[in-house]
Amino acid sequence: MSVKSRPLIFASLIACFTLLMSIPWLVPHLGWTALAGLVPLLVMDRLATAWKTRHFWWLHYAAFVLWNVVTTWWVGKATVGGAVFAVLANALQMSVIFGSFRWVKRRSSGALPYLYLAAAWIAWERFYLTSAQISWPWLVLGNAFADTTGLVQWYSVLGTLGGSLWVWTANLALFGMMVALSDGRMARWNGKARTAAIAGTVLALFGPMVWSACLRFQEEGTPLKVVIGQPNLDPYEKFESLDQAAQDKRFFDLLEQAAWPEDSTAVLVLAPETFTARMYTDNIPGNETFLRAQAFLSAHPGASMILGASTYEPVVSYSRPHLCAYDLGAQADGRHQWIMAHNSALSLDGSGRYSLYHKSKLVVGTELTPYPQVFIPLENLLGRTLMAKDIGQKEIACLNACGVPVGTAVCYESVYGEFCTGYVRKGARLMTVITNDAWWGDTPGHRQHLNYSRLRAIETRRWVARCGNTGISAIIDPCGRILSRTPWWQPAFLEGEVELLDGETFFVRYGDMVGRVCVFLFLMLAAAALFRSKR
Repeated sequence: MSVKSRPLIFASLIACFTLLMSIPWLVPHLGWTALAGLVPLLVMDRLATAWKTRHFWWLHYAAFVLWNVVTTWWVGKATVGGAVFAVLANALQMSVIFGSFRWVKRRSSGALPYLYLAAAWIAWERFYLTSAQISWPWLVLGNAFADTTGLVQWYSVLGTLGGSLWVWTANLALFGMMVALSDGRMARWNGKARTAAIAGTVLALFGPMVWSACLRFQEEGTPLKVVIGQPNLDPYEKFESLDQAAQDKRFFDLLEQAAWPEDSTAVLVLAPETFTARMYTDNIPGNETFLRAQAFLSAHPGASMILGASTYEPVVSYSRPHLCAYDLGAQADGRHQWIMAHNSALSLDGSGRYSLYHKSKLVVGTELTPYPQVFIPLENLLGRTLMAKDIGQKEIACLNACGVPVGTAVCYESVYGEFCTGYVRKGARLMTVITNDAWWGDTPGHRQHLNYSRLRAIETRRWVARCGNTGISAIIDPCGRILSRTPWWQPAFLEGEVELLDGETFFVRYGDMVGRVCVFLFLMLAAAALFRSKR
């Protein structure tokens, strides 16, 4: 093959990889393309090794950058700098994992380097989902099936990282068959070996599909009516020009159009993330939105509401109590008045009883400064107060609404599967998601975010009621099916019925077994490669 044609071959393989791996996030019902999407990348590596290509790292880094750009470019609608950082940093981590795989290949042979690659990748995804301070798990491979949920009903057992394992298993099986055919090994195998290889590949591709088709969820629970309000407030208008009273009026006027029961039948009302601003935790019952909501609920006996709130917690102390506290100045005794900011969810009923939960999984840059020991000193240089690590609630808690515990994932939290199982372990009989995806505009971002709630429904086998400021609001059943939804960027309300359930799935009870096994396997294989002499 001509040396001059090699760049074109690499470019074609990069384009093929980008296309196959981007389709699941952009086109409905095509998550299965990810089962072959990594093959072009593995072929690139094989050709680079055979051709002794120098500086191959830049090629696979370019492939990961393109994949990130095509699937998550919409982040730039909210923050261009954040989008550039997310794309380059996320692709860099992917490329480091792939580069370490090539290093392992030089120290071992056969299937072990590929086993290492799959284990290392999934271990990194688990790190993203659990411990990383800079966490952007949007492109976790198991998320490829978020709009193809009929294939992954077994997420109730293995969770989203089980989907990542399926993607790697299928791709490695296909790649192995291609290699065996191209180098003539398959022709030298006997009939039993060929049958086993073909059967193994078919099982890797279609076995999980068959398993999913065989799973049936039939648990019935107590019905509960829900009314979801979608006020459709432009975020720049909401936070910069429209006063809170006008926002409240728009929302509650919208809810009055719903069909309210004449008796005291329980009804759960949902309002979006950050629905009300400047709610001080030492005087929540005196907040104007709280009073307006209480009056509305009093007029509809049996109704309870969950709404998003930007809350502020006053603290007086001599020293800064928390990295995210804003200093309001010194008092006469030398102590300072601090204000701690939270993105919260609040539940209340017509009698004024309420419960409060602070968002735990925070967005890097806007709600969270990672590695505060490094970045907080930049505060003075930048002339601004940075948000910091651990400003959220450290322990998951359920809200009490309509007399039952309800898990409420605030926006970004709904991306974290094992995190959301904590609500169910705390007793949640229903999952809700409140969010404001308007910053991204009419891009794939808000649709991808909606679909991740479908995965949470399967993993926990809970109904999910989702409320978005500008959409898409939806009611999702425990099999991940969207039963009803609102249009995007239109004032709307959604009425429906959910069921309150009590059981726990294997994934809820035992957590992410796939991720834990892959972390252990990655550490063992990395250690073995480290202490083994180069081939």
